[in-house]
Amino acid sequence: MKVTSADIVISAVRPSQYPEGALPEFALAGRSNVGKSSFINKMLNRKALARTSSKPGKTQTLNFFIINEILYFVDVPGYGYAKVSKTERAAWGKMIETYITSREQLKAVLLIVDLRHPPSADDKMMYDFLKHYHIPVIVIATKADKIPKSKWQKHLKIVKETLEFDPDDAIVLFSSETGEGKDKAWSIIQAYMNK
Repeated sequence: MKVTSADIVISAVRPSQYPEGALPEFALAGRSNVGKSSFINKMLNRKALARTSSKPGKTQTLNFFIINEILYFVDVPGYGYAKVSKTERAAWGKMIETYITSREQLKAVLLIVDLRHPPSADDKMMYDFLKHYHIPVIVIATKADKIPKSKWQKHLKIVKETLEFDPDDAIVLFSSETGEGKDKAWSIIQAYMNK
């Protein structure tokens, strides 16, 4: 997909703030600092539309990005970050759960994992949570550029085994450095837009 326009429209914390209308939405979930913002920026051909930070826990709201006026990416707070208070973490958890389980416009969740390491217990928990609610999942295994190409399949296999990956879901090898997987990710997203 050729991205001609992309803007952040709202940072929401409750359903009353979600954008109105019926445009399809794709949520991005993943551990803090896994590279969600870099993924968004690469997919949208923008340097810094989504703020990247070396400090985990930067995203604390549901950030809605409108793309080409036809769909939204929704960046949700990263999970598994220790320096946030338990109360704050519980509030984020509730906010994410409310959005994911009740939003009709949500077409799929892009679960961003780091290809270099086996998915964490939190990644597994998020994947199981999405499967439990029958939410389509697109696993994005990012940072592929940090691993020799010859080892990609081995690492993908570990990701799939750890998550107990459902073959009905899609998985994409991705690099926000090289753009590897970008076209594939867009074609999967476009297929879900029409479902």
